[in-house]
Amino acid sequence: MRRIRLLILPVLLLTLVVAMTAAAEPTAAQGGNFMLTLLHNNDAESQLINAGSGLEDFGGVARFATLVQNLKRSAETGPPPAAHRGVKRGVIMVSSGDNFLAGPEFNASLEKGVPFYDTIAMDLIGYDAVAIGNHDFDFGPDVLADFISGYQRTRPPYLSANLDFSGEPRLQELVNQGRIAPSTVVKVRGENIGIIGATTTALPFISSPRNVIVNEVAPAVQAEIDRLRSKGVNIIILISHLQSIDEDLMLAPMLEGVDIMVAGGGDELLANEGDLLLPGHEQIIFGPYPMIATDKNGAQIPVVTTPGSYNYVGKFVAIFDRQGNLIGWDDDLSGPVRVAGGNNPDAVQPHPQVQALVVDPVQAALNELANNVIATSEVGLDGIRTNVRTRETNEGNLIADAMLWQATQLAGSFGVPTPDIALQNGGGIRNDTIIGPGNITELHTFDMLPFGNFLSIVPNVPREQFKEILENAVSRVENVDGRFAQVAGFSFTWDAAGTPQVLNPDGTVATPGTRVIDVTLDDGTPIVQGGVVVPGDPLTIAVNNFLAMGGDQYPFRGAAFTNVGVSDQQALENYIVQGLGGLITAADYPEGGEGRITRLN
Repeated sequence: MRRIRLLILPVLLLTLVVAMTAAAEPTAAQGGNFMLTLLHNNDAESQLINAGSGLEDFGGVARFATLVQNLKRSAETGPPPAAHRGVKRGVIMVSSGDNFLAGPEFNASLEKGVPFYDTIAMDLIGYDAVAIGNHDFDFGPDVLADFISGYQRTRPPYLSANLDFSGEPRLQELVNQGRIAPSTVVKVRGENIGIIGATTTALPFISSPRNVIVNEVAPAVQAEIDRLRSKGVNIIILISHLQSIDEDLMLAPMLEGVDIMVAGGGDELLANEGDLLLPGHEQIIFGPYPMIATDKNGAQIPVVTTPGSYNYVGKFVAIFDRQGNLIGWDDDLSGPVRVAGGNNPDAVQPHPQVQALVVDPVQAALNELANNVIATSEVGLDGIRTNVRTRETNEGNLIADAMLWQATQLAGSFGVPTPDIALQNGGGIRNDTIIGPGNITELHTFDMLPFGNFLSIVPNVPREQFKEILENAVSRVENVDGRFAQVAGFSFTWDAAGTPQVLNPDGTVATPGTRVIDVTLDDGTPIVQGGVVVPGDPLTIAVNNFLAMGGDQYPFRGAAFTNVGVSDQQALENYIVQGLGGLITAADYPEGGEGRITRLN
């Protein structure tokens, strides 16, 4: 039996309400005038080849492109289900942000130049609108401008209602051209569909937007809803990148007039019984597809999202009446559609153009990196996401040591003091695996440090401020937050039972933290004892430029810093090859680390 969910909206006539509630098995045609198939994805993050080791027969942007093509054709011209005969049909395709991500795949794009491989793929897929996510700023506003400018066929608008681009000339020029906007209106089968974008307010702390101004989400989105409705646009879809679907569920009660919300940034899997999923994904279902939020007036809003990496196409089949009111959706036609190949029953062939123009050259670039062996490791290197963001790991120690070593080598030539210590935020370590003993390749270094941040030296940081920096590093460990620090040049003890630091937006301290108990430099110099700063000389710190500029809320507060001309990835490769002579020993980097970070309670 086909499941069609019908909404009872205050604006519907009483006779229509009676007709809907009295029918034993209501169909969309009873009240529906327009059936919209909304195809969506989010967090593609440059995972262009496939779904990863052991899942090579799933995912991949070439198969994704074919699947989208098939779903569009079916939605527009395929035989209509019996429940929807006589209903006008249309389809749109949207992305909810994080359309590319630093890593070896995107490094191939940077070496190639505009148009980037990811842009070519998205251009061939054919999007009607794209939300701007936090990772889209990871290389700064100019690379985002390059990314958007590379479209040659479809030129979809990039959307965010709460971002102000006036301080970034290249992005503002795209605004002037209509390539970036708060919203867009797409005409489908004579119906005007308004699509609004939104971006997380955490953007300045977790990416590199430079002079882009970030405003509050709810007021900006509501203003855009009101503007569209004043122009007679009655179907409104919000595509947002707010870091999790929970944030969209919390946003909904602040809004009125949204019909459907497409969330990004959280990577949650929404699925119902019977949906085909990638192997092992049955254990990670977050909730049903769709989830239901309630707006300011008590109206229900379906909220959808997909896991990222081109592994699924979301498909939501919505039914609207003649006035553009959402009156229901078809559960049997809606849900995540997995991207499969090989011998799977739902396998699709790779899109030939996407395969030839994107996947094949990116794979060739990865093969070149993978074939360049730079070292041998005697020990497995732990870069698992939850570990590098919550405790010391040997991979974290290796990376922090590389930063301290490389900065020490280069400090004199840049006229800055030799660093005493180094800090690496756990969120910047991205391989999310244990690299087993054996060969270490150039590809491994890109997997570990993909963002291309520059190694920087921050001189003369007062000890009191350094304690504040460490308090920030351990302030949100419970949230597995990326600000947790892997360290070199010192050791420290922190107490999880202490008060976590809270910072104001300008980096000043609102609530002093009491978690950092003891800090001692490797030469034995005490910096903090019993939670109290020991008076003494300031410190010079090696960090990546993301942290030096206040990323992850590191409270450097505009302190002067000097980039020393190498990326963090290059520093790691140089240290492994030159500093360690191509051998990572178990004695130097034992499993679990060597006790640089001690957690109490």
